[in-house]
Amino acid sequence: MASDDKYEHQKNILKLADEDGHFRRLPSVFRNAILPGGEHPPEKGRYHLFISHGCPWANRTVLVRQLKGLEDFIDVTVVSPVLTPKGWAFKRAALQEVDGTEADPLYDSEYLREFYFKVNPEYEGRFTVPLLWDKTSESIVNNESAEIIRMFNTAFNDQLPTEKAKLDLYPKHLQNDIDELNDWVYNTVNNGVYKTGFATTQEAYNANINPLFASLDRLEGILKGKNYLIGETLTEADVRLFTTMIRFDPVYHGQFKCNYGQIRHMYPEINRWMRNLYWNNPAFRNTVNFEHIKIGYYNLKNINPNGIVPAGPKPDIEPL
Repeated sequence: MASDDKYEHQKNILKLADEDGHFRRLPSVFRNAILPGGEHPPEKGRYHLFISHGCPWANRTVLVRQLKGLEDFIDVTVVSPVLTPKGWAFKRAALQEVDGTEADPLYDSEYLREFYFKVNPEYEGRFTVPLLWDKTSESIVNNESAEIIRMFNTAFNDQLPTEKAKLDLYPKHLQNDIDELNDWVYNTVNNGVYKTGFATTQEAYNANINPLFASLDRLEGILKGKNYLIGETLTEADVRLFTTMIRFDPVYHGQFKCNYGQIRHMYPEINRWMRNLYWNNPAFRNTVNFEHIKIGYYNLKNINPNGIVPAGPKPDIEPL
């Protein structure tokens, strides 16, 4: 196994910022798919999903898993929300005791990185969640959330009850519209909060907070009088935006300095849309853990050295 010194960059995500102070996210490395007749066929019980409840990218995957009724098809394990010097930790190596943190049920590992090293002992990338693991071949299927949710959307449809199989979060007639919206929302909102929060110069911060709030203004207009972003139905565009918006007031507004205003006070249409999804669809509500979200983000010690978790905002999300 590679030495710990080689992975010193894992200890401080801000080291991924370039010399100009801008944070630039590295691409995911494992990009295989669950496909009939492929290396990873759609077999019930074959796959295991590792997530952090704090992470919006992982939240996407566990949310779609529940929307599609895949709970009996794909097991889930939740790592500690507190990042360690060795990356995401299972219960036995967690830095804090946080309810809901689980042990690795497959190999009793201490850290998620052990799965990456099991596949490639010389792996030099980041040890990210979500991680979709093939228990049969003992290999990583994929660690890119955008691709995992599309797999979950269709891969097991022929084994699902009709009601779940017919739910299509990426319908063909809306794909161009979804792709177009996803592109700018990812760049300026989903990743925009990170580019703002992880900026290491004032110039980099200023360059990213303004496009972030310009896009929130744009989304506010799109959602005026509507329940969904695209068409008249729930799509992956709603899923992808929701997992960022549900974290905005609790953590991005304060910890990431995205503080022109809170969603609840500045964007009534986005707030209404988010509350409708959270309170009216159990899959959205059941896959959000505000305790893990706040503990995880506010324990990024390079931004919040003392790890103080603020009491507010209250409530975590407003009622309908």
